[in-house]
Amino acid sequence: MDRLLAVGGATWASTFHRELGQILYAGCGVTRSDAGLRHALEQVADLRARFWNDLRVPGSGDRLNQELETAGRVADFIDLAHLMCIDALDRAESAGAHFREECQTETGEARRDDRHWCFTSAWEHGSLPIRHAEPLRFTAVALQERDYR
Repeated sequence: MDRLLAVGGATWASTFHRELGQILYAGCGVTRSDAGLRHALEQVADLRARFWNDLRVPGSGDRLNQELETAGRVADFIDLAHLMCIDALDRAESAGAHFREECQTETGEARRDDRHWCFTSAWEHGSLPIRHAEPLRFTAVALQERDYR
């Protein structure tokens, strides 16, 4: 809390929050690409730097302060956005509701790569995130690519 209060900048946390949403929507949304994800990572890094240099949190931390609460959540969201982009860049396939432009069939459908990506990623937080793969097993329904033609 002290770190957030000490920034002393001019920009409200809600402004950073909106900008973060725009970055993720454009670069790490339902449709994504390698170039878009790399650009989003750069934008998130830039946003993080600006957040910690220009954040405005009025008041103090000795009583209820909703602006301070919002700033803390936005700081967490920035870290989460960074990890989301790393995870999406790492997973070079189209899966679930996420369509990777480089990973599509000749007819434009999402191309899965279950041979290499049939696991969920659990990320260990640290100076560099470390991915741990937790295998997925399906017994009732076989994995298959969708084809809506």
